[in-house]
Amino acid sequence: MHTRDTVPGSRRGELPAHAHSPIDDYGLELKVGVSSAEGLTLPRASLVAGTSEVHMRVARITLVAAVITATAMAMASVASAAPPEIARPNAAHALDRVEVPVVGHTPAGVPAAKRTPGGGTNGISYHNGPILNSPSGVNVYLIWYGNWSAPGNWSATDSATTGILPTLINGLSGSPYFNINTTYNDSTGKQATNLVTLKGATTDNYSQGATNLSDTAINTVVSSALASGRLPTDTNALYFVLTSADVTKSGFLTSYCGWHTHALINSADIKYSFVGNPGANSACSVQTTVSPNGNVGEDAMASVMAHELEETVTDPQLNAWYDSRGYENADKCAW
Repeated sequence: MHTRDTVPGSRRGELPAHAHSPIDDYGLELKVGVSSAEGLTLPRASLVAGTSEVHMRVARITLVAAVITATAMAMASVASAAPPEIARPNAAHALDRVEVPVVGHTPAGVPAAKRTPGGGTNGISYHNGPILNSPSGVNVYLIWYGNWSAPGNWSATDSATTGILPTLINGLSGSPYFNINTTYNDSTGKQATNLVTLKGATTDNYSQGATNLSDTAINTVVSSALASGRLPTDTNALYFVLTSADVTKSGFLTSYCGWHTHALINSADIKYSFVGNPGANSACSVQTTVSPNGNVGEDAMASVMAHELEETVTDPQLNAWYDSRGYENADKCAW
């Protein structure tokens, strides 16, 4: 009589279906040593001729336990590395980044793994990282992703370099609002400046699709704009990836309204931010029917963009200015 134990198999975290052998009560040798997709190897066991039924059951129990343990280890390994668009809810993000929370929620601040103790008595502490404090101020580039000519996106008079959001960027320079950032300095005492310049803009016609964009997709959008020469490589800048209202993004409108981070792109430390158009979705639009410029989606984005820009100036690498909770300066008055 032959019986067969089948080890579960799948593409992620489980042992392949071929990692089993027939168990023969009459003494066929059982060998299990097939490596799984995750690089795990099950212990090798053998049943020699004349094995008693009791010994047989013990061997089978040992085998099953080994399979369960190895499978659990493989699944745990995969789960810990899963990107955010397929990770379990509330799992760690693929990027170290600082998010603007949805309306009614408190910020998460700088990721806990990045935080270090800091000194200071004014409610926010310096952690010895750089800030963007060029005498010429900070530069801004806009990447309009998706279809911004569709209704609910740009207003009738808008373009890539004119309209609500470009006007916002230009208007921040020299403003009392942005002047707050001049109270932040680096380790040499050099302060940020109250100057903002919109240096350029480009479009991206759904190069990464329109549905459930990943964090990696946003990085790729920025990388493509720089590698193609559509935008220059500028380390003294923030690149905004602005998605149109029809584009969905993992976490957008459920966990956050936008975020900023930095990465090595084109051999340079590039600061970039994701901000999506929420339309009238109240998760990220406080004014869902009437707004200052008659466009609830763009007006909501303006708030998030101002938030991300001042945080990038004072904490571009997530190691400069934040408080004991990890809150950066704009987090302290989010919503």
